[in-house]
Amino acid sequence: MFKRIIFTLSLGICCLLSQAQKTKLIVRAQAKDAKFIGTGIGGAYVTVRNNQTGEILAKGLTSGASGSTELIMNGSARRGLPVTDATTAKFEAGIDITEPTLVDIEVVAPVTRRNAAIRSATQIWLIPGKDIAGEGIILEFPGFILDVLAPTTHEFVKLSDLKGSLRVKASLTMMCGCTITSGGIWNADNIEVKAIVSKDGVKVNEIPLRISKTANIFEGDLKVTEKGNFGLVIYAYDPKTGNTGVDKINFVIQ
Repeated sequence: MFKRIIFTLSLGICCLLSQAQKTKLIVRAQAKDAKFIGTGIGGAYVTVRNNQTGEILAKGLTSGASGSTELIMNGSARRGLPVTDATTAKFEAGIDITEPTLVDIEVVAPVTRRNAAIRSATQIWLIPGKDIAGEGIILEFPGFILDVLAPTTHEFVKLSDLKGSLRVKASLTMMCGCTITSGGIWNADNIEVKAIVSKDGVKVNEIPLRISKTANIFEGDLKVTEKGNFGLVIYAYDPKTGNTGVDKINFVIQ
């Protein structure tokens, strides 16, 4: 009888130890020198995998707002001071684990802007029942979202209509969608934006683009004197933060 009781107790203890415990994990994506990547810009796609087996334990989009500009950009950064509030974008998962588990966290953001989206990853040990909550895991995303607006992709432009120059236009925003303006929090005057022009695969010109009266819109005029197949690469570079962005198109002067 005594042996049976011991066996029953041991079996019960083993069952308790083998039961999975739900562990909360919060992951956030933050644009470098800016705010969080949330619903307004399409979100960041998060995948959490068991490092040993490759099993996907959780996946989904961050959702919520980009966060408080005052708190993130104007706050006095110090240890323990939060940079998020109740509405700040996050991905939250409840992960069932039975033992300490090393997980790989991979995030792509902003997920709907494929020409600008980049991948960031980290690892962490999850302990059963020990939540990674609050600020959670914050991954940084350097760069800009840059879109060539004019000329458009594979646009055919008549040389006779140009009167010597072609207007080049691009949209530039932070990775969180935050607005870039002259003298603003994200200051267009500190960002170098240039258009590199090639004809039949050979570089022929490089022109600066400057911020217009419209937020995020940079413009410049390209002198055009001959017909041909042209390539256009526009880049943005902030020497202070190291943020960069690029977009490319082709167009035809006929």
